[in-house]
Amino acid sequence: MRGSTVLPAIWLVSDARNDARLEAALERLPRGSGFIYRHYHLPGPERLAQFLALRRIARARGHVVILADSALTGAEWGADGIYAAPRALWPRRAGLLHLATAHDLGEIGLANRLGADAVLLSPVYPTRSHPGAKTLGPVRFRLLAARSRVPVIALGGMDERGAQRLEWPRWAAIDGLTRAPRPAARGLTGSRRGFMVRSHQEANPWPAAR
Repeated sequence: MRGSTVLPAIWLVSDARNDARLEAALERLPRGSGFIYRHYHLPGPERLAQFLALRRIARARGHVVILADSALTGAEWGADGIYAAPRALWPRRAGLLHLATAHDLGEIGLANRLGADAVLLSPVYPTRSHPGAKTLGPVRFRLLAARSRVPVIALGGMDERGAQRLEWPRWAAIDGLTRAPRPAARGLTGSRRGFMVRSHQEANPWPAAR
């Protein structure tokens, strides 16, 4: 793991539906934000080519670049870390950040045991990805997040307004960070400042590697 890396507060997550807006969104994010590249729908060579192009833009802005894939592929492609279900993060690879997905207490427990560096817990609010699916809501989100041994990033229907309503320092979004910005909403919350919250999760650096 990169011991000097600070966990960003804001994370842009790629998806087929925000593909055309990713470059502009990366430019608009506060410096030092996070970017999770998924794009599972693309064939291997095309996926790699787009990842490298977006990584160049992200690195120019000082963003942390995470690949949704294995640790081996993450290292080969030059990512800062990987994003996957808890079991898929193992075996760990030195020099990479390991971000786990979680939707319930069982997956939080797996992420704890398998040494994830952070957890993306979802869905907090209703999403376009899974219309009609059951959501955690703020109360259950907080209850589950309290069981995590590592920082938790809120995901699912999130945008800046939703993050402020949740009073949570770290959040990720697909649509919420690629929509055209409203005139009154210029300047997202800085990625190193986070939100003023009453939470042990606030503004912690990456935990030591296990």
